[in-house]
Amino acid sequence: MAGIYDDDGFFSAYSQMTRSENGLRGAGEWEDMKSLLPSISGSRILDLGCGFGWHASYFMQHGAASVKAIDCSERMLERARAINGCSGISYELGDIGKTWIEEEGYDLIFSSLAIHYVEDYPALIRKAYRGLCRGGCLLFSVEHPVFTAEGSEDWCYGEDGSIRHFPVDRYFEEGERTTSFLGFPVLKLHRTLTTYVGGLLEAGFRITGLKEPEVPEHLRDLEEMRNEWRRPMMLILRASRPE
Repeated sequence: MAGIYDDDGFFSAYSQMTRSENGLRGAGEWEDMKSLLPSISGSRILDLGCGFGWHASYFMQHGAASVKAIDCSERMLERARAINGCSGISYELGDIGKTWIEEEGYDLIFSSLAIHYVEDYPALIRKAYRGLCRGGCLLFSVEHPVFTAEGSEDWCYGEDGSIRHFPVDRYFEEGERTTSFLGFPVLKLHRTLTTYVGGLLEAGFRITGLKEPEVPEHLRDLEEMRNEWRRPMMLILRASRPE
């Protein structure tokens, strides 16, 4: 993904998205994620796929002891340092699927819409388990399996151009999906809900939260959000390492 995010055209388009310009208020799933957060005060936090650093900044503003924020795009990190580079955040360039996670080094491992780019999901979850202190929390969002299954991530349209329905196909055929995002081809990994939840349980986690966020009221009038209620777009999972 680094090559795409560092492309001038893609980066410019991404920077103009509602969630990029308005931060967490522009992220439709944020209120649901925030409701699942453990206590932040005094926590050591790892943010996998930090983007512009909005979450990392939120954590520090709410009393985190430290935040390590990792992203595969140098341009993303440059922007994050410029707009959310508050004291206590350590930004690091790296592939979140391959990065080393210190054993019992964190109280919270967090990831927003990044894990569906990781090739080896079970390996990442095992590393996250070892990287959390006992009682620590893993909280992440991914694109919903219903949203990624068919691959195009687009609606089926009628002859008049109106939306008919959203296609769900090849659900149990896990693996690569190439879709178009902001006019650029993007490779993602489709997984079933069973795989997402099962990977957590197999690693030893205890599932403590699951949400399929709807569009919040303050974003419902935006053109790009008008049809989001018709199918789930995101999945949020929270899991804890037992004491």
